[in-house]
Amino acid sequence: MIGVTGATGQLGSRIVARLAGVPLRLIVRDPGRAPSVPGATVAQAAYGEHAALLNALDGVDVLMLLSASESADRVALHKATVDAAVAAGVRRIVYTSFVGASPGATFTFARDHWHTEQHIRSTGVDFTFLRDNLYLDFVLGGVGEDGVIRGPAGDGRVAAVSRDDVAAVAATILRAAHSASSASSASSASSASSASGGSGDEHVGATYDLTGPRAFTLAEAAAVLTDVWGRKIRYEPETLDEAYRSRESYGAPAWEVAGWVTSYAAIASGELSQVSTAVRDITGVEPTGFEEYVRAQ
Repeated sequence: MIGVTGATGQLGSRIVARLAGVPLRLIVRDPGRAPSVPGATVAQAAYGEHAALLNALDGVDVLMLLSASESADRVALHKATVDAAVAAGVRRIVYTSFVGASPGATFTFARDHWHTEQHIRSTGVDFTFLRDNLYLDFVLGGVGEDGVIRGPAGDGRVAAVSRDDVAAVAATILRAAHSASSASSASSASSASSASGGSGDEHVGATYDLTGPRAFTLAEAAAVLTDVWGRKIRYEPETLDEAYRSRESYGAPAWEVAGWVTSYAAIASGELSQVSTAVRDITGVEPTGFEEYVRAQ
């Protein structure tokens, strides 16, 4: 059985829709919002709720752990959820991380993902890490009411990816895990073949950077939006100080402001510019480009 956290969210619902017919356990905070999918059961639990997670994950072999919403205690919630999964007998975790995750990443939220990855590794459970770039809708969401994209991204490039492409990769990997587990159970009763949920699965232990087909600057993105939307959109670079001052006016907590600002700073640093072929390699389909994405909206 495959468990999916965050099954009601934008990414989780896309993954679940692609797994119809596979035995699923949808782990959600509000069962009333859970998607209706053939082969799926629903369990109520939130990130970090140990007892509820133990019940929700009972019988789950592979957990699709979508990262929790950004918060000051997100790493602690991730760690507690991983610990509950291991205690419940989960043998494999597929985790949505972030490209360039490291303790010194410019983008502060990428540091959260690195700490979560390290904790998953420390448990000894099988894993697959999907390191997503920024989502393509990040650019659209950055357009102000005045038609200006403001941020300290300089002339850096970002290889942003669509949620649909990430969902397609995740679903392909989860189906492979399900097939490998089923084949292992059917073919042999030996302890060697049943010891690992990832037996015969090439994705076990892999880390994939998931990106769009090309990296682009925000000025280039603004030009595409101008052409498609038929109104002038422009990019206005900010300094870091200007960016912090403008975001602080929203009254958000410091950790959230830092996340907003450093997402642009990571573009400027070049940390989000590397293009990967992983989406095509895993799904057999070319990833969606920015202009294609905008025209489809």
